[in-house]
Amino acid sequence: MTVSIFQTLSIGTVLGKVWPFVVAIFFFGLLIFFHELGHFIFARLFRVKVNEFAMGMGPAIFKFKKKDTQYSLRLLPIGGYCAMEGEDSESEDDGAFCNKKPWQRFIIVAAGGVVNIIMGVIIVMIMLATSKDLIGTPFIHSFTKDAVSSSYGLQVGDELYKINGRRIFSDYDVSYFMSTDDDGVFDFTIKRNGKKIDINDVKFKTEMAEYDGEERLTIIYDFIIVGVEPSVKTVIPAAFRTSASYARLVYISLFDLITGKYHVSDLSGPIGTVNYIADAASESVKQTDFTFLFVLMALIAINIGLFNLLPLPALDGGRLLFILVEMITRKPVPKKFEGWVHAVGMVLLLALMAFVSFSDIWKLIKG
Repeated sequence: MTVSIFQTLSIGTVLGKVWPFVVAIFFFGLLIFFHELGHFIFARLFRVKVNEFAMGMGPAIFKFKKKDTQYSLRLLPIGGYCAMEGEDSESEDDGAFCNKKPWQRFIIVAAGGVVNIIMGVIIVMIMLATSKDLIGTPFIHSFTKDAVSSSYGLQVGDELYKINGRRIFSDYDVSYFMSTDDDGVFDFTIKRNGKKIDINDVKFKTEMAEYDGEERLTIIYDFIIVGVEPSVKTVIPAAFRTSASYARLVYISLFDLITGKYHVSDLSGPIGTVNYIADAASESVKQTDFTFLFVLMALIAINIGLFNLLPLPALDGGRLLFILVEMITRKPVPKKFEGWVHAVGMVLLLALMAFVSFSDIWKLIKG
C-alpha cells in the first residue's frame, strides 16, 4: 500500500509551518513599502515627478497609471523602488529630482530610512503598552540576598548612568552591556541625589554555562531594577529611550565586525532574518507572549533605517553624502563620478548579500 506524502500532511499542519514565514515576509514587505513611501511623500511634497512606485522586483503582476506615475506590484517580494525623474541622470524637466534644491533632495533621500526608524519606535511603543510586565528603568530597586555589588558602593535608588563608560538609556542597555562582558568586573557611573558618582571595579559573581554547545561566562545579577506600570506618561519616553538603545547596537555591531570580534559569516541577510522572525512568531504564539517578536521587529526596522543612512556607496546615505558635499561647496558632484561610485558600491553590496545569503542557507541546512 502506497501512501502519498500529501495524505500524511493535514491542512492545519501545513499552515502551522507556513504562517510564521508569511508573517516574516509580510513584515519585510511593510518595511520596504513604508521606506519607499517616505521617499514618495516628500517627492510629491516638493513637486518631483515620480515615474514609478513599485513594490517588489522583476515582472509586474499588476500595474496602473495615475497622472504621471505608474504604480506596480511585481513578482519577487525582495525590494521595491520609487523611481524619480532625473534621479540618476540629467533631465530638463522642471519636476526632475536633479533640478530641485539640495536641501529638498536631502530630505527626499533621507525620508526612507527615517520612516523605518519611526516604525521601529512605534513597534517599541506597542510592545511596552501591551506587555504583561512592568516597564524597566535603569534605577536600582533592591538587592538580592548576599548581593556582592552592594558591598562596592551601589545603593537602592541609584540611577545607572554609565556602565564601562557607555551611557545607559534604558534597562535594555543594562542587560546588554552586562551580559556581553568578558570578566564580570564593571566601572559604574551612577546618579545619586542629583550628583554623578564613579564606582569602579565592581565585581559580580560569575559561573560557566553552556550555550549552543559552548562554555560561556555568565554573570549573576544581584540587583533588581525599578519597574513602572505602562501608561501614556511612561510608555512614550521609554519607547524613545529603548529605541536609542537599539539604534546604538547597529554601530556597536559594525565596530565589533571591523575589529574582528565577529566574522562576516556571523551576519544574517534577508533569508536568515526571515527565519529568525518566523521562529519568534511561532514561539510567541506558543508562549502567548509577543515581547521577543516585537523586540526583533523593532531591532530590524531601526537597523535597516540606520544602515541605509550610512554614508556608503549605493545606499541612501551615500547619496546624502554627495548632496552634503554639494551643499557645502555650492557645486554639484559630477554625475558621472557619482554614478561610478554607486555602481562599484552596488557590486560590492550585492557580493556581500550573496555571501551572507549563502551563509544563511548553509546554516539552515546544517540545522
